[in-house]
Amino acid sequence: MSELDLAFGLLDHQLVDPDGRRCGKVDDLAIQGGPGETPVVTAILVGPGAWKSRGRLGRLTARLAGGKTVRVPWETVADVTSAVVLNKSAQELGLGRGDDRAAAWVKRLPGS
Repeated sequence: MSELDLAFGLLDHQLVDPDGRRCGKVDDLAIQGGPGETPVVTAILVGPGAWKSRGRLGRLTARLAGGKTVRVPWETVADVTSAVVLNKSAQELGLGRGDDRAAAWVKRLPGS
């Protein structure tokens, strides 16, 4: 798979921790390597801060959402299928915090 295929093949894929918890999506990739060097993926970027590279709407949404980005080291990727399976928990990686806050709020709603 070429570098370009890697980016297109991973962007917007669901992240899943070892417990099966869905904990975000791949918003961007951190890639190292200069001219003439082989590019190497070093991290998956998750969160609104990573949306800045997605045009005007992405920059605006990142600003409104607080712009926080979580860097998930590439070494924590256990497998890539239809989802990106991680070998560390969402909590260890700092993922899914928005879901945790939303879940506490949703529990208060009648009928939930």
